[in-house]
Amino acid sequence: MTDLTERAVASRVPGLIDEQLKQLRRRDPLTVAPGTTLQACLDLIQTTGIADSVFVVEDDGRFVGVLAERDIFGRLVGGSEDLSQPVESMMVDHPNTLHLSEPIRRAIELMQTGRFRNVPLVDDDGALAGVVRPVDVLKYLAEAFPEELLNLPPRPHQLLDATEGA
Repeated sequence: MTDLTERAVASRVPGLIDEQLKQLRRRDPLTVAPGTTLQACLDLIQTTGIADSVFVVEDDGRFVGVLAERDIFGRLVGGSEDLSQPVESMMVDHPNTLHLSEPIRRAIELMQTGRFRNVPLVDDDGALAGVVRPVDVLKYLAEAFPEELLNLPPRPHQLLDATEGA
């Protein structure tokens, strides 16, 4: 029988978050080439409906910058920015990235301390290899504890006065 105590489960987490980031399922980012207009970036986000940031990638795959959700809402929505400008006019160049061989722990730290929702992952050549979001880390950890999660009561801290049902 598996030990389902909180202490037993917690003792397994450090090993999991020290695994390499390449173990996580990664999201394919929305990418554009340098010179893409801000309007085209917004249109891409709206039409695909799969992301909230756009990643700028050179023809050789090298990652050069990101137009993040904060930039879009903080400066573009309701602002007077010229949407015909190239994405480089507003993107964050040289953003924080992590290498695929770094531990998952580093992504969690960046998400907590830097308040990043999208952590770009790069390979040995500096090419964008994917994006990790908090939900990706959560899914990875949840998949490591299927028995524990499937056996949880609907509301673990709720105390019932009487048995439910017939």
